[in-house]
Amino acid sequence: MSLISTTPKRLLAASLALMCGALMATAPARAEGRIRISEQHGVTYLLLNIAQEQKLIEKYGKRDGVDVKVEWIKLSGGPAVNDALLSGSIDIASAGLGPLLTMWDRTAGKQNVKGVASLGNFPYYLVSNNPKVNTLADLSDKDRIALPAVGVSVQSRILQMAAAKQWGEKQFNRLDRLTQTLPHPDAAAAVIAGGTEISGHFGNSPYQEKELAQNPNAHVILNSYDVQGGPSSSTLLYATEKFRKDNPKTYRAFTAALVEAAQFASANPEAAADTYLRVSKSGVDRNLLLKIIKNPQVQFKIAPQNTYGMAQFLHRIGVLKNLPANWNAYFFEDPAITHGG
Repeated sequence: MSLISTTPKRLLAASLALMCGALMATAPARAEGRIRISEQHGVTYLLLNIAQEQKLIEKYGKRDGVDVKVEWIKLSGGPAVNDALLSGSIDIASAGLGPLLTMWDRTAGKQNVKGVASLGNFPYYLVSNNPKVNTLADLSDKDRIALPAVGVSVQSRILQMAAAKQWGEKQFNRLDRLTQTLPHPDAAAAVIAGGTEISGHFGNSPYQEKELAQNPNAHVILNSYDVQGGPSSSTLLYATEKFRKDNPKTYRAFTAALVEAAQFASANPEAAADTYLRVSKSGVDRNLLLKIIKNPQVQFKIAPQNTYGMAQFLHRIGVLKNLPANWNAYFFEDPAITHGG
């Protein structure tokens, strides 16, 4: 076939390609209506369990004219959650304050990751089954402390803050050598059973309470509130600026759902406990679960509280390059969390 006979076809193909490109450039962004939320193990994620079972995100989406499809994705540890967020596998990350601050610092001027809300205030216990260990100073090379992610999880950061208070800030990582990455369920099983290399667990509820109830040697050697100076929001939700900007109605439905979930958990502890048991499929004793939910130190609210101290600490030890001016710097502005801290 001659070049002349093929030229019109080539021109037509080129023209069609240009037209398609132009149409794609001027086409509106993908319609709202999809949100993928990560969750981890523990009662800390109760508000997400409530929102899931009661389909609260879908309810508030419909009020705003959006049929929201919600996907729940179970992950373990801050690093896995952060990788999923940056890769676009999830839209809302749920992890500790430490991972959030790290993401805020590293994505500044790029993805601009910031906090969405808190999942409430929960005390985290460092539990040991070693009768010889009653304080941090008693820990030795024979002890091994399980936590969600060595060096980066909120439990790991709180342990570093505690070490800095005990031995001076230059020795903030003094206990890191004793820590080991392990999911909460596996760590709790090891502490309860005893006789393994894992002699301690810096976890969350209900795992810490199960350890204390099921192993007579288990005891608390550190309460996160004592390190952080009172009730603190240690587990939070965060997202990229792009998701929030591109999905304002879906984002608004999500935060509204969290507000209702927090109100429900506070007013209906027994129903909240039943929700957790159904959604998480956890075998935790219901009475123990109710004791956790009714603990005066547990507060169900989505406005973050007492987070800035850790941000300052992480900047001082060189983890954060940028020092946030205040807590508002690493949270998106939202009426639901106006009175945070």
